[in-house]
Amino acid sequence: MKSILQISGMTCEGCKSSVEAKLRSVDGVDNVQVDLTKGEAVIHSKNPVSLSLIKEILPPKYTLINEDNFNLDTQVDKLKKESKIKQLKPLFIILSYILITSVLLNYKNWNSTNAMLDFMGLFYIIFSFFKILDIKGFSISFRMYDPLAKQVTVYGSIYPFIEVLLGIMFLTRFEVKTALILTIIFLGITTIGVTQTLINNKSIKCACLGTTLNLPMTEATLIENALMIIMATILISS
Repeated sequence: MKSILQISGMTCEGCKSSVEAKLRSVDGVDNVQVDLTKGEAVIHSKNPVSLSLIKEILPPKYTLINEDNFNLDTQVDKLKKESKIKQLKPLFIILSYILITSVLLNYKNWNSTNAMLDFMGLFYIIFSFFKILDIKGFSISFRMYDPLAKQVTVYGSIYPFIEVLLGIMFLTRFEVKTALILTIIFLGITTIGVTQTLINNKSIKCACLGTTLNLPMTEATLIENALMIIMATILISS
């Protein structure tokens, strides 16, 4: 985390060394770089640095100029995080609806296997609906991270219909084992692409709900795919 502090009163190399030493003594600070010409101190830390503590340790001859903007990078990161959570709200709501519906369908005669099959079936049907609204747009977004879609262009165009088919197979209990194996294969391929995207810190859209909803690619996408793969693996093994 980088924070920039404007300090007046530094007039020589001795001032620079003194300010650097004082700032480095603050708990949580990893490194400090002072530019005497600019009257600027760049502080690197793992967590936000206490402005009041800095004011206490610096000698009275030094004055902080940009108190209102200090830790601005931290504030921006916080806003980005809040914005990302807000963008992912539709995804969380849809997954909650699917989970609640799966439980309600099976709560009288509870059967965890049927509940998972219903969840997976509803997941595919609902998610495919958003993809089919704009198949071309989905295909373009999907090719940004899915390894198979990058190599086989038509795969992105037919993928929503594959989801429809898998959803029907789960909900009607038709060839369930085949649907489970295909789930592991298809979502496994996509998960590889999602993981690579997150590791490379690329900012791209997630195509899981098509292009209608502007969702960022985040760890939530990885968790969503992993959840389906885990359930498919459990059901196959049982």
